[in-house]
Amino acid sequence: MDTQIKSKERVAAHGEVFTAPREVNAMLDLVKSETERIDSRFLEPACGDGNFLIEILRRKLYVCGERVKARQYTQLQYEHDAIWAVSSIYGIELLADNVASCRERLLDYFTEQYKALFKSKCKDECIEAARYILSKNIIHGDALTYKRVDNPGSWIHVCEWSFIGGGKVSRRDYEFSFLIGQYSSDNLFADAPVETYPPVHFLKIKPAAYGEQQL
Repeated sequence: MDTQIKSKERVAAHGEVFTAPREVNAMLDLVKSETERIDSRFLEPACGDGNFLIEILRRKLYVCGERVKARQYTQLQYEHDAIWAVSSIYGIELLADNVASCRERLLDYFTEQYKALFKSKCKDECIEAARYILSKNIIHGDALTYKRVDNPGSWIHVCEWSFIGGGKVSRRDYEFSFLIGQYSSDNLFADAPVETYPPVHFLKIKPAAYGEQQL
């Protein structure tokens, strides 16, 4: 998005002003090495439609893509690390249309880069794994109250995706208020999880793996 506001009404009601790409990149360059680390986690507590998150994903996937071009990565290795990159990006957003737009932007970019490298060899299950992770990591909520907006009264939960070897990923869900609120520690995921799931292969990450309905 090149414009910094969608409407004066939204600015007045929600203080919504988007950060321009130049400023986004200038700020991310201050932690450039972290933005290029596949496993480095980023949380944007007022993510809008994803101006910061799309640039972080772009940087991470660029690293993965360069490794393919240098023949350091097979397709499966790229898929593994590209999914890892997606899983490391988190956003919380108050407005429903921004949440939908952010998820769509990130998934579209992921899919575009994947197909540019592997064309007809792309796997639907890889794209669907990215879609599911984004449905969990981009949260419709209020970071100030720690509550979800799409499910009033419910606390925001944040998924920790841990890549544990052999292509397996474990998922543990944590209450956001404990991660960054008055009970927080130096380690983002140090507190006890509210839910723990059995490990699954990264290409099998989908609603059914966690007892949920299909998206």
